[in-house]
Amino acid sequence: MPVAKETVNILGTRGIPAKHGGFETFAENLALYLVSKGWTVNVYCQDDTGNSRDGTVTQWKGINLIHFGTTRRGPVGTMDFDLKCARHVLTLDGVDLVLGYNTAIFNVLQRLRGRRVVMNMDGIEWKRQKWSLPAKIWFFINEVIGANLCHVAIADHPGIAAHVRRRCFKKPVVIPYGAPLVTTADAPPLGLTPDRYFVSIARIEPENSILELVQAAASLPQDFPVVILGKLEDANPYHQRVKAAAGANVMFPGAIYDSAQVSSLRLHARAYLHGHQVGGTNPSLVEALGAGNAVLAHDNKFNRWTTDNAQFYFSSADSCASLMNRLVTDDAAVQAARAAARAQHAAKFIWEDVLSAYTEVLLENPKKTAVSPTIAKWAEV
Repeated sequence: MPVAKETVNILGTRGIPAKHGGFETFAENLALYLVSKGWTVNVYCQDDTGNSRDGTVTQWKGINLIHFGTTRRGPVGTMDFDLKCARHVLTLDGVDLVLGYNTAIFNVLQRLRGRRVVMNMDGIEWKRQKWSLPAKIWFFINEVIGANLCHVAIADHPGIAAHVRRRCFKKPVVIPYGAPLVTTADAPPLGLTPDRYFVSIARIEPENSILELVQAAASLPQDFPVVILGKLEDANPYHQRVKAAAGANVMFPGAIYDSAQVSSLRLHARAYLHGHQVGGTNPSLVEALGAGNAVLAHDNKFNRWTTDNAQFYFSSADSCASLMNRLVTDDAAVQAARAAARAQHAAKFIWEDVLSAYTEVLLENPKKTAVSPTIAKWAEV
């Protein structure tokens, strides 16, 4: 592989082009940005077809995609993939950017070789309800390892930075996610009427309050749909509860990854529903701000900081129902929330600011303590 003036190796995601979630979208944006600045960018990509292409390199828009697969499924398959990447990256030049700490124990290999490691600490994974006790212990141990082995720990929210600071000897740097400004889009899909539906885009998990959102939807007029994007599995007990609680006005179109359709669903919604209870600055919420959405969010410090305390916040299915009904009829409140969303997006979540901040961290001396005004603004609570 040709080595440019600077090289970064991006680990910890399923790979790009983005098809799965926030980390992949971020990795794609950062990779394209750095390539445009003359960097060599290597992104590890997980193949779902097995390990026949292990170590194969392909090109996408000037980015080197390094492919590794696994014959295993679920978390074990992810661990297998991450270990392969951690071993392979030792053969490359450059700084290593690890997105997530879930298998941070493998990244000890990089530090033992004297490599520079920057790690995005993601959310508080071990607090998620879906994990068993052994899994929670695994994530907690890896959180501590990751926070202490990396040269720079990046937190996407001041609350996450405070959480990480209690577990490491270094001060984390706060850099959130970015989102594009969306002002136009095609007509909404699924036969929806603009400004006459709510939309949620999230994994269908208890800590994302999907059940509460579906229960609250029962109080709405029957001609006012609530669209729940996310993959439902018949064997999942929580998914069964969600489907059982849904009335006729709740739509489950599954997971939609087409960016044009997702942008359309956001832009034309009456409001965006965001039930996340844990984690930091959620990419989907930032994208809602970029689309100028009024937001009905779970009431916690993460969502309030992201939205600058300028949206609507629920703490139960009942309070959610009350606010949903207000949003259906209160045009002035909706317009004020939409204006606040666009202002907050412009102030804190422009991609150019986020990506240039990452560039600064990837380049800086690990002993440097000063940060730029761009990075400093995100540390404000």
